[in-house]
Amino acid sequence: MTRFRPFLNANGITEQQWRIIRSLYENGETEPRTLSDACQISGPSISGMLVRMEEQGMVKRVRMDSDQRRMLVSLTPTSRALVRKMMPKVDRNYGLLEEEIGEKVMEDVYQVIDQLLDRLKQLDKDAAAGN
Repeated sequence: MTRFRPFLNANGITEQQWRIIRSLYENGETEPRTLSDACQISGPSISGMLVRMEEQGMVKRVRMDSDQRRMLVSLTPTSRALVRKMMPKVDRNYGLLEEEIGEKVMEDVYQVIDQLLDRLKQLDKDAAAGN
């Protein structure tokens, strides 16, 4: 994150806010629970963050017509513009990192992270099932 944090801060957002914004940008509107899983941010933390991000005009939260207890979160035009502004620099930083450590190492890192996330999901499922 040392490569990204100064750039994020210069644009007025935190690492966690960027993860939320980027996830919504890439995946479209979603429920907070799904967003929490995708961003690896706890439910209580993401709830508070979404309230603050809505107050700052970064996201929009609306209740679902089919179930008023559930919400959908989406990006505002302001956040979409921020992503379009930031993505070239973010992509360049990833490209430089890949040049420095090598494409194979980057692929290996992504593969291990995917395996870790899959394993954690399975552990959560097992715990919920009482195993």
